[in-house]
Amino acid sequence: MGGMEPVPEDWGRALAIAAHPDDLEYGGSTAVAKWTSQGKDVVEVLATRGEAGIDSMDPDDVAAIRTREQIEAAAHVGVDTVEFLDLPDGMLEYGLPLRRELARAIRRHRPEVVLSVNFRETFTGGEGFNMADHRVLGLAVADAVRDAANRWVFRDLEMEPWQGVRFALFGGSPQAAHYVDVTGHLEAGIASLRAHKIYFDNLGADFDPEGFLRGLAEPAGQEAGVPQAIPFELIEL
Repeated sequence: MGGMEPVPEDWGRALAIAAHPDDLEYGGSTAVAKWTSQGKDVVEVLATRGEAGIDSMDPDDVAAIRTREQIEAAAHVGVDTVEFLDLPDGMLEYGLPLRRELARAIRRHRPEVVLSVNFRETFTGGEGFNMADHRVLGLAVADAVRDAANRWVFRDLEMEPWQGVRFALFGGSPQAAHYVDVTGHLEAGIASLRAHKIYFDNLGADFDPEGFLRGLAEPAGQEAGVPQAIPFELIEL
């Protein structure tokens, strides 16, 4: 992350798009907390309700629980509008149907900035192997921004094109070269991650939301020259 640059903040509307409830909360929602405190408008769109996320529970019950937890998580960072596309958790497929739904959301909400999840195979530091839903969704988001801007793509939507997206941000990327200074907003981000309590309680692991986010934000802040920062891959579109 050497030589990171600050994410521009001279804009007013953002659309945050993720595959599952909790995806945005591993750093992205902390940046959202800063932006909403500045008076920016942020809307969240979730491709799924995360119904396949708890092995020991019926998917219908899980969907209801994780929907509530996502709405609560969003409220902690100043987001009032959370929408769900109700696509199948664990089975997202890259292709025109997904790009179409994402282009529809972008044309409807008309954001200047789009925030999403890492679509690379690994995460920050080159660790782990990213799951299929994340890879599929993030890449489709990048492509859907262009789709939404082209009036001759997805004409059946009968919506005016939206060419106002300046850039897209992807959290957790091993190619992060930009950052958001979130000093003073980390507690809101921690609260948003903690909102997924039932989900974490059923994972069978002792997950520490505060430790995770501080472990991300403080080293990134040192790299960026601020107390706390969240790193992002920025793609100009």
